[in-house]
Amino acid sequence: MANDFTIRPAVPYDLPRIMPIFDDARRYMRQNGNMEQWSGGYPSADVIRNDIDAGHFFLCLQGNDIAGVFCFFTTGEPTYSVIYEGRWPNDEPYGVIHRIAVAKHRCGVASFCYDWCLTKCHNLRIDTHRDNVPMQQSLQKNGFAYCGIIHLVSGDERLAYHKTATK
Repeated sequence: MANDFTIRPAVPYDLPRIMPIFDDARRYMRQNGNMEQWSGGYPSADVIRNDIDAGHFFLCLQGNDIAGVFCFFTTGEPTYSVIYEGRWPNDEPYGVIHRIAVAKHRCGVASFCYDWCLTKCHNLRIDTHRDNVPMQQSLQKNGFAYCGIIHLVSGDERLAYHKTATK
């Protein structure tokens, strides 16, 4: 089923189709008890536009429909340099996934995105809010291991996960 997905870099022209996916994701979070994450309109169009301009924002497409969106880069994440109540499994270069959101009623999208990222970098790191239980379940289902707690620049805590490709 997932093999009919494709991934391509987003372009500024995609922004009007991207932002409603984040609106839906915020609604889904609230319906599932996650009242804090992505509050205040985060991620804003400016944040996504900056990701696009940097070449870090991607669309997961099913035909012409956007099935999911995410930010991916391999230049390191400063907030991952210190981890509490745990540790990263290795200190090798890693890819970072941020701002992943799936369009409504799409199965297999997140898994396809994680797998695509793993083909670009054999170590992946990602974080999520403590209240984002569906995301935690998705990460665990896809072989990410919980590693500890990181803090965002704002000081907010996030649960940190890591996955290494099997050789």
